[in-house]
Amino acid sequence: MEATTEARVPQKLTDKGQATRARILEHAAELIYTKGVHATNNEQLRRAAGISGSQLNHYFPTKESLVLAVIEWQAERVLTFHRSERFGHFESLDSLREWAGFYVAYEHSYQEGCSLGSLAGEIIKTDLDVRAELTSAFEQWRDIFRDGLERMQRLGRISAEADPTRLAYLLLSAFQGGMLLAQVARDIAPLKDALQAAIDYVQTFAVLPAVGVLEDR
Repeated sequence: MEATTEARVPQKLTDKGQATRARILEHAAELIYTKGVHATNNEQLRRAAGISGSQLNHYFPTKESLVLAVIEWQAERVLTFHRSERFGHFESLDSLREWAGFYVAYEHSYQEGCSLGSLAGEIIKTDLDVRAELTSAFEQWRDIFRDGLERMQRLGRISAEADPTRLAYLLLSAFQGGMLLAQVARDIAPLKDALQAAIDYVQTFAVLPAVGVLEDR
């Protein structure tokens, strides 16, 4: 659902080493998503990634180092997708609607959920010391919206009275909560309604009237 990219890798790795590390991360993320952190073990990961135990220990000597890398990998995928030209850097209400419309129209949204949100839901139940990395990932996601809203203010599209940080949290929270409820209901409607309500609120700060609603896809 999000554009795929590789997490930052150690500079000393060869191209083959980088590919192996990326393959491990991809399979680790999938296993954690489907089985949870505690239920994911080295044997499962070795089989899924087609690697030896020594290879796994070489790239990720501890479970915490693996989980940290998975967080970075998933976060980079989400952030890269949201920073793409597709949504015009969120400089207008129309770009916010385009973003919301993408997820509403994507037929697997309520089946797959949010990759980063689902990962966070699994990891925060553990005693691994990775909360700072999760917090940073979501703050960077929030900042993408905040930066776009600040540009809207500079361009005179929304009022100076609007608080870009609070509105950014609103958009991100609407997405996370709406996606979770859509997964539970097996219906895209909760996500659509949550995003529409959030964008409608942002629109109340519009300097010029703006119209548009999410269309049923």
